[in-house]
Amino acid sequence: MKKKRIKMIFPVPMNEHTRAMVESQIPPALVRPEFEVTFVGAGQVMTLADSYYDMAIMELAVLQAGLQAEADGFDAVCVNTVSDSALYALRSRLSIPVLAPGQTAFHVACMLGHKFSVVTMWDPWLPLYKKTLTEYGLWGRVASLRSIDTRPDAQELLAGKEEVVFAKLEQQALKAIHEDGADVIILGSTTMHQSHAYLAERLPVPVINPGVLAYKMCELFLDLGLVHSKHAFPSPETLKDHAFLSPGT
Repeated sequence: MKKKRIKMIFPVPMNEHTRAMVESQIPPALVRPEFEVTFVGAGQVMTLADSYYDMAIMELAVLQAGLQAEADGFDAVCVNTVSDSALYALRSRLSIPVLAPGQTAFHVACMLGHKFSVVTMWDPWLPLYKKTLTEYGLWGRVASLRSIDTRPDAQELLAGKEEVVFAKLEQQALKAIHEDGADVIILGSTTMHQSHAYLAERLPVPVINPGVLAYKMCELFLDLGLVHSKHAFPSPETLKDHAFLSPGT
């Protein structure tokens, strides 16, 4: 049986060390035998998504990485960043399912509780959530956005920082639950996946690991034959991929 292929687009370039850490967010046991997952890095420069400038760079990088996914034989695309970079643009360009962690996590959180909080690494990432939560019309379900004010490490993610970072995340999550009224906690980045097991074991509410959830939603969409509505995300009259692709891409 031919496997269904899912392309996971990480929004910045990956070296071999970073690739292993990013790919570890989806353990092989979570991938059903009939599916195949391919992780790709996007763009040419490392960004920390610390500004609207960086957000624009990530949009372009993810769009470039996803444009040819359907032509290359992939059955679905998953944008592997909670910023949901280029999600709507890729839905417009492609006819295969395109999903992303932010939208998936936010809506599933609404199914699991009345209010959710996003717990993230640092304040410069807050505009990412404010943008998408506004687009999705979900502010009425948000208890809070909280950060631990710790600069992220794009190379090591959370490895080697468990004792300090995990405790900070737990502290902010507990404040979100007991002070802000959160029924569900969402990790603010797919790069925070290493903290999920620790937090899920210690917090009294569900903790959503957004990258894993978005991947499994791709499987579900493919199982059920679901794809985004072309009434909502109409295809362009004329393809202009060359405007986004560098020579030789």
